Amino acid sequence: MEQQVGILRAQLARKTGCNLETIRYYEKVGLLPGPPRSSNGYRVYSPELVQRLQFIRARDLGYAMDEIRSLLSLTDTGAQTCAEVMARTELHLEDVRRRIADLQKIEVTLATTLARCTGDDVAECPILEALQFLPHQGN
Repeated sequence: MEQQVGILRAQLARKTGCNLETIRYYEKVGLLPGPPRSSNGYRVYSPELVQRLQFIRARDLGYAMDEIRSLLSLTDTGAQTCAEVMARTELHLEDVRRRIADLQKIEVTLATTLARCTGDDVAECPILEALQFLPHQGN
């Protein structure tokens, strides 16, 4: 019987700090290839997938799934150039900065609204009143 060389899903999870369910999800959406099974039925992952999974975890930097998929397709084909990756990263950074600015506006609005509230046991609440009249952001 042929011996399978590789690591089990739990080992892959431990080596990368990734949740088992997340690994299954990445397989389902095609970011990780489906692993072959050993003779005893266990899924056996290639040790090279440790590096790929760590790359996919760039999602922790706010990359969307499609952005990760796009970057992986570049590296999978060997078609990447530093200039192209830099351009994509600059776009991502702009998006992150835009989201930070939006969150800062939300913080100011919530803090201002909260400061107007007395917290008394009365029916009138400045927070509820303010929420009814928030300006449309056009998102």
